[in-house]
Order: sequence, then structure tokens, then C-alpha cells
Amino acid sequence: MSFNPFAPAHKLAAAIRQQKIGSLELLNAYLQRVERFNPALNAIVVLDIDRAKKQARATDRMTLRGESSGPLHGLPMTIKESFDMRGLPSTWGRLDMQHHVPATDADAVKRYRAAGAVIFGKTNVPTMLADWQTFNPVYGTTNNPWDVSRVPGGSSGGSAVAVSAGMCTATLGTDTGGSIRQPASFTGTYGLKPTYGRVSRYGL
Repeated sequence: MSFNPFAPAHKLAAAIRQQKIGSLELLNAYLQRVERFNPALNAIVVLDIDRAKKQARATDRMTLRGESSGPLHGLPMTIKESFDMRGLPSTWGRLDMQHHVPATDADAVKRYRAAGAVIFGKTNVPTMLADWQTFNPVYGTTNNPWDVSRVPGGSSGGSAVAVSAGMCTATLGTDTGGSIRQPASFTGTYGLKPTYGRVSRYGL
């Protein structure tokens, strides 16, 4: 299967299950795009490559046995920096939280993992998720992939840019007053805000 970084998530997950592409192969392809495009965009600010590759290899072994880890079987994706993920910083862009490293995953992260997703990085946010641009003093500025002199919106700007630039096909953001919907409109991506209360906020 030729790699299309903009293919829908459900099609890529199906391709992994059908052994048209491996989870590790797909992860490496996205990481190559991160290496190529992220320096100018600064969308993905934390990487978890070793753990992601270990999970991808385990997923590929499951595939060979005819087993599935869920609807997102082996799909590489990212999450917004504000979600707790065991062993990785969760700073909300605050200098006083630079060394905050949660010991457990947020509920939403647990659910994505349970669905088979391979989470390989965290995406940038404005400080306290409180702006319609994406800058903070910890990680700096995220740029719009269509024009790096412009903002990508916020607060899920890093997430939107990661998808728009083909560095992942799906990502997890948050939205209270437009924080998914506005960056999606700024970057030419699709964003969904679920009904309030339908998704656990524990670990956010």
C-alpha cells in the first residue's frame, strides 16, 4: 500500500488489519513527516517514540495472529498537550508546570489506547488553553501550515496543524468556546466538539 498521510483514520486502521500496511511502517512514515515539517510548524512538542514503536510492533504481531486491538487498531495519532499521559510532561504551556509529569493517563487517553491507537506525541497549546492562537513560553509558537506567518487558531492549534500537515491523520483536542472548531477552520481540517459531558474530563 502506498502511504497517503491524509487518508481517513478508519481507512488506515482497516489497512493495518488487512495487512496492507504495518502499524510500525505507518508510524515510521508519519515520524518522517514530523522530522521534515515540524521544525517550521512546531505543532508536535513532545514525542514518545520508543513507547509508540513498542506498541506498534505488538500490534503488528496481533495482526499476524488475526487479532484486533480495537477500531483504531495500530493507528498512530497525537493528543493535545493538556491531556495527562503517563511519563510525559503536561504543562498547559505554563513555566511553573514544566516539570509536571503525570503518573497516569487521562481517561480519554486510556480509551484511545483501549481502542488500539498508538499515541506517539503531544501537540502544542496556548498558555492555559486560553487564546485563539497557539503560543506559550514553554514550547513557543505554532505556525499555520498554509502560511507560516499566520496563526493556526487555538487552543487546539497544535492538533489541527499536525493533521493539516499530514503528520498524523487523527488527534485529540479540547473545545469549550471554539478550541477545536476554530483551529479546524483556520487549517482546513475537520474538527468535532462532542456534547458536553459525553467525554470524561478526568486527567485534563
